[in-house]
Amino acid sequence: MRNISKFLLTSVATLSLAACSGQNSDTAANEGDSETVAEVQEPTNIIGVAQHNADFSTLVVAVTAADLGATLSEEGPYTVFAPTNAAFNKVDPAKLSELLTADHKADLTALLNYHVIAGKMTAADVTKAISEGGGTATLTTLQGAKLKATMEGTHVILEDATGGKSTVTVADVNATNGVIHGIDTVVMPG
Repeated sequence: MRNISKFLLTSVATLSLAACSGQNSDTAANEGDSETVAEVQEPTNIIGVAQHNADFSTLVVAVTAADLGATLSEEGPYTVFAPTNAAFNKVDPAKLSELLTADHKADLTALLNYHVIAGKMTAADVTKAISEGGGTATLTTLQGAKLKATMEGTHVILEDATGGKSTVTVADVNATNGVIHGIDTVVMPG
């Protein structure tokens, strides 16, 4: 577990430095402007949003290891059911470490694509699809397999191909190319 944490922290630090280096050149170009950095900052894509949210740092490391950054930076739109760090902490540490190796890149890519849907579905869109589906909506992922969405009270629940369930804990984190919904458990394609 210690090696995974060290790897994740190193990777996040590297990504943060890379992100900051781009911001520094923008800041230098705007020196003398009276606007603050927050006012100058442009809306960003799904990857940029995830990189700037500490709850998604493990996801960013996984996306980087799978080389999916370019895909999730494209125009889209996409809906990402993004596992939080707490969700990744539920995964067996040995399995997670294995998935992050180059030998298992295809498996990691498939797993991550199982969390992405083509098109933008806000929380209202998902709940509407569940209602129109008589209590269940079937969502086709980029990986090709299905996720089943239902409601438990006011919470959207995703059921994966293994019967595992995940709850949407954060809804409608908007990006320029779609939307992110934070989930509390990694969903498995089977």
